Amino acid sequence: MLLFLDVDGTLLPFGGPGPYPEYDGPLADASALHPLLTRVDPALGPRLAGLGCELVWATTWMDEANTSLAPWLGLPPLPSVDWPDDDELRAERLHWKTAPLTAWAAGRPFVWVDDEMGDTDRAWVAAHHPGRALLHHVDHRTGLTDTDFGVLRRWISGAG
Repeated sequence: MLLFLDVDGTLLPFGGPGPYPEYDGPLADASALHPLLTRVDPALGPRLAGLGCELVWATTWMDEANTSLAPWLGLPPLPSVDWPDDDELRAERLHWKTAPLTAWAAGRPFVWVDDEMGDTDRAWVAAHHPGRALLHHVDHRTGLTDTDFGVLRRWISGAG
């Protein structure tokens, strides 16, 4: 099972009351690579790996996700979705990631965690993807929480 992973608003929270927590650790000096890196909780890496899915970056961070974020999270380099320049489905009010992620999954079951998808995307995936799919919206103000991980674990286990 694939788990498509957004960064901004999902791993890296935006909004809500400040100040944001700053996380420390052996790679804290790596924040020079990206000024917001220390706002990402490094404990998310083992939690994501523990879900038992094939993790795939679904972010505009592209290669930077592997060079700065993966080491911070204690993850190996992950595959990353290359985004096409095609805008033809925007007329259907889809999120720009929806069709490329569905194509990348190629019928395999997948979970997509992001702070920007909605009901139109869920309906489109249900109509165009033959496998199981969970499009899980994350609150951009908090990023992934214990509640989100509970939803993901239940769905991945088949109970959700």
